[in-house]
Amino acid sequence: MALIMPFVSVAISILYTPFLLLILCIIFLASIGKSLGVRRLYVNILLKLFEYGRQHIEVAKRIQRHDSSDEEDEPPVPPEDKPPSAIIKENGSLNGTKMSVIEREEILGPSPELNYKRSSSQERVKNGHTPDHKGEVSVQNNLEFHLSHCLDLVKAGMESIIEDQVTSVFEAEELRSWNLLTRTNRQYEFLTWRLTIIWAMGFIVRYMFLLPLRIFIFFVGTVTLVFTTPLVGLLPAGRIRRFCGQLCYKIAFRTMVRGLCGVVTYHDLQYKPKTTGLCVANHTSVIDVAILSSKHCYSMIGQRHNGFLGLLQRALSRASPHIWFERSEVKDRHIVAQRLKEHISVPDNPPILIFPEGTCINNTSVMQFKKGSFEVGGTIYPVAIKYDPRFGDAFWNSARYGMLHYLLNMMTSWAIVCDVWYLPAMRRAENESAVEFANRVKGVIATRGGLVDLMWDGQLKRMKAKKEWRELQQEEFSKRLKGE
Repeated sequence: MALIMPFVSVAISILYTPFLLLILCIIFLASIGKSLGVRRLYVNILLKLFEYGRQHIEVAKRIQRHDSSDEEDEPPVPPEDKPPSAIIKENGSLNGTKMSVIEREEILGPSPELNYKRSSSQERVKNGHTPDHKGEVSVQNNLEFHLSHCLDLVKAGMESIIEDQVTSVFEAEELRSWNLLTRTNRQYEFLTWRLTIIWAMGFIVRYMFLLPLRIFIFFVGTVTLVFTTPLVGLLPAGRIRRFCGQLCYKIAFRTMVRGLCGVVTYHDLQYKPKTTGLCVANHTSVIDVAILSSKHCYSMIGQRHNGFLGLLQRALSRASPHIWFERSEVKDRHIVAQRLKEHISVPDNPPILIFPEGTCINNTSVMQFKKGSFEVGGTIYPVAIKYDPRFGDAFWNSARYGMLHYLLNMMTSWAIVCDVWYLPAMRRAENESAVEFANRVKGVIATRGGLVDLMWDGQLKRMKAKKEWRELQQEEFSKRLKGE
């Protein structure tokens, strides 16, 4: 130990100055929103590394299968030893259409009267007719029960058991190839000696170099937000205070994104929110706020938190208007709507950033948008966010990980790579209900982001299906038995 310490002290003395200059350079570039392109070069190198690893994995698996076959050849196995359903889909979607294990019709759902589709045989039963073998039509009793009347419901139930649309969106999406992280769905670090060396070198780089660097940069961003906003709050209300508040806001969140090694590509900036209104986006993680706030200043709305999130909420409230609710107030729709209307009625207030899903989804789908945000009026600015899971899983499963644990996972990933699309502003039509408007906005976001548009409520991960949904299904089935 005595022999190692001199070498460590010499290494620290040599690397201290370059490391400090690197941190200062990153923070300065982040504060002005500029980049030298090093992170994108780093991402391109990672892609080539992943492809190199994939090829070696396929060769090693092929050799293993060849060695294990004695007399007859084995049937062809898909690449990476995955089921066909996992091979034909990438990131949960293909051209915006979900590629799932089974193709099914939406019979069971929140609104069966809208999604239920009768087959041709059921229509004939409804009309009281059925063709016989000679092509003649005979009349049947509408109240006569046939076992086939419930087969489509049984089929829908079996399909839901095989592949549950709700549960699957709250799990990390499966990758097509291993990304050299042991936390992902594939673990090949000891398959070959080359992969072992690559994985070990990546582990050293991520934990020994990138992690300390990212923690320090993220800490600087957090300190900037916490200590500058009280100073901005001391200024009198007016243009200078708004300018200083927006400046501190953007600098802090840009620095935090650099601390997570965020590589963000913004598209269609001409549609970025320009006036007060509601900015609506799909929700994957709390870092959605930092990514969107790097380009524009927003007001937040949400439930009050304790701990680290509570610290950031209190800091934000000191310099700009935000809307935080207690848990009991969030359930009161009238209070939320009233405070939203009051905010957007002030022309100088920044647009409110809202995630209408109400919970984090794994970035493969978009779930039901709550209608409350679409009842207050004003202009809606849709935004679609799509993360690349090959470099790091940005989905925050709050039931499994706390906030600090989640941030640690993000900082020990390769990078956070995502695309952000700003979409044209939308307004509610005259004869359009709030639910229809919410579904229209959700469909636009899902289409642009290549996400699957689901009708289910995201709160189903915390509660059971509503009693009204079950009663609607029972009523629909009773109508079919009566021939109505």
